[in-house]
Amino acid sequence: MLFFLAGGNDAGTPQPVNLPVSTYFCSMTELPVVNIVDEKATRIKKPDWLRVKLPIGESYKNVRNLVDTHKLHTICESGNCPNMGECWGAGTATFMILGNVCTRSCGFCAVATGRPEPLDWDEPQRVAEAIYLMKVKHAVITSVDRDELKDGGSIIWQNTIRAVKTLNAGTTLETLIPDFKGKKEDIERIIEAGPEVVSHNIETVERLTRQVRIQAKYWRSMEVIRILKEGGRRTKSGIMLGLGEKKEEVVQTMKDLRDNGCDVVTIGQYLQPTHKHLPVLRFVHPDEFAEYREIGYSIGLDYVESGPLVRSSYHSERHVFPGLGKSEWEMSKTNATG
Repeated sequence: MLFFLAGGNDAGTPQPVNLPVSTYFCSMTELPVVNIVDEKATRIKKPDWLRVKLPIGESYKNVRNLVDTHKLHTICESGNCPNMGECWGAGTATFMILGNVCTRSCGFCAVATGRPEPLDWDEPQRVAEAIYLMKVKHAVITSVDRDELKDGGSIIWQNTIRAVKTLNAGTTLETLIPDFKGKKEDIERIIEAGPEVVSHNIETVERLTRQVRIQAKYWRSMEVIRILKEGGRRTKSGIMLGLGEKKEEVVQTMKDLRDNGCDVVTIGQYLQPTHKHLPVLRFVHPDEFAEYREIGYSIGLDYVESGPLVRSSYHSERHVFPGLGKSEWEMSKTNATG
């Protein structure tokens, strides 16, 4: 099953939908090689494997209404996620707390940059109640960066996790956190609150970090992963491809994540949100994503999710379980040779 969280109240709350994992991602084995340059534009055309359906259906409308009615923020919208129609059509979404305006201006991100609104101290309870009303089994929460705050927003984060845990004892939780400028006391608030998975995205290789994540630092993000792991959390990070990285750099990034205690790595295709953002330099073929998956497992990562439309929260309900991804990979190897 694929469960993310969505907000709502008793009126018109859609029920979680149980669908097999295969429903959410098509096979990558029969997709064609495409690297077409539009003669009338400077941008590379999207290949067939990146085409997604337009958002339609009653479940999509229900989630749309719930998000609007309760003034909730989702990274689905703010991040222009290509899977939004699919996930919202199944009655699912991923919340973004601390507002929808970020203090950073990363070259890849569609979230608005500027002066955020004042903190909403009622937000943690609203998020917890939304999860409860939706009866979700696994919830994903992320946030913008709030560098103007002394605590980086970590207190709201801590309060949100605690509220979710208090009201939803049977719900597992993944938190996709910012780097909090590497401040250990802020990171430890997340650790203490006890989410099942804590994710922090490295986003790109070391060489491209200054260009892609202007206010972030490669090794500071690695340190965040290390602190989380030493604090007993299951750890996760994500990498985007298509920004000019080289294969050996991607492999080195996976190794650096492993060496700093990262359990789960997601790898997906970067898609340019607007003409003002960094351009896509290459659309990576599904076969290459499959190769990175093989490499990730072979170097000792516990779970590797790799494909063109993979995003941080893709299959996240499976990432909770230690050993699941690697055992399935090893079994597939045995079956292939047996």
